[in-house]
Amino acid sequence: MKQLTSRHIISFLLILAALTGAQGLSAQTDAQFSQYYEVASAYNPAAIGTTDFIRLRAGGRMQWVGIDNAPKSFAITGDMPLKLFGKRFGVGIVAQQESAGLYRNMSVSLQAGYKIKLFKGELTAALQFGFANEQFKGSEVYIPDDDDYHDSNDEAIPQTDVAGNAFDLGVGAYYTHKWFWAGVSMTHLNSPTITFSDDNGSTSTGGTTTGGSGTSSTNAKNYEFQLRRTLYFMAGSNIPIKNTLFEVMPSVLFKSDFTFTRVEATARMRWKKLLTFGVGYRHDDAVYAVLGAEYKGFFLGYSYDYPISAISKASHGSHELFLGYSVKLNLSGKNNNKHKSIRIM
Repeated sequence: MKQLTSRHIISFLLILAALTGAQGLSAQTDAQFSQYYEVASAYNPAAIGTTDFIRLRAGGRMQWVGIDNAPKSFAITGDMPLKLFGKRFGVGIVAQQESAGLYRNMSVSLQAGYKIKLFKGELTAALQFGFANEQFKGSEVYIPDDDDYHDSNDEAIPQTDVAGNAFDLGVGAYYTHKWFWAGVSMTHLNSPTITFSDDNGSTSTGGTTTGGSGTSSTNAKNYEFQLRRTLYFMAGSNIPIKNTLFEVMPSVLFKSDFTFTRVEATARMRWKKLLTFGVGYRHDDAVYAVLGAEYKGFFLGYSYDYPISAISKASHGSHELFLGYSVKLNLSGKNNNKHKSIRIM
């Protein structure tokens, strides 16, 4: 059984401080990626089928390297357009997994959207539905008997491995134009509550936790975790530099669960639609550099984050890597979507 040493406690406190900041405790239920523009459908279900390609992305993030039990995230997205009955649709799938210490969450969702022409661009409205899974390895919790700050008999801490599932909904709108794109969405629209069960399938008892905070009761209660509704806004553009092979590609991401809010901005340049490079800033968290390359449908993207918060005293930064592939589709008939792609493909 893994024991909780002083090093583990310090690591946990540093992670907790970085996640909560100065705005109070807030559970992060969606994975964070610096290359958010590459997996836009992970945050907005309407960011699907925006080109005439089957588009696949898969990658992971190692956050705060150098700190034990720091978050690790993984995501897969896939999307494509469809043409049915003379109408244009988009479909997609997204899967995410994130682990931090003894805690792990995973989600798998399907996405479907309807597209209409609007102001020389295309507007997509979409719905996302799937399931969310939460796990906590209570069997690996260890609190020394001489610990003056933690109670080994605290009923709010599971003593066995527990897990639970819940139905999860999301909704979004996404607009693409020849020169720009923008979208607004909300994940965990139904704010699902997950009730934990142990490995034997029985419901865990002994305390109640909701939204990451625990309360105990003299009566046996279920362990529960509630996913917060999270609002996202994304926008970006392609700005060709006249008489050159370069494009300037600024973008922004705003996210809030109405308790915790974070904003980041990225400035990239693309050369010959082949190589991309740039820098970004995440408010009160990190600065980062991004690199990307695409050749004959294959994509490779990398980012490095350097923390500017107190976490920099213990971490060497964060690394993120994405791979991808795009396949051109023949939608039959005249292609009504000849506008320039406003996203890296």
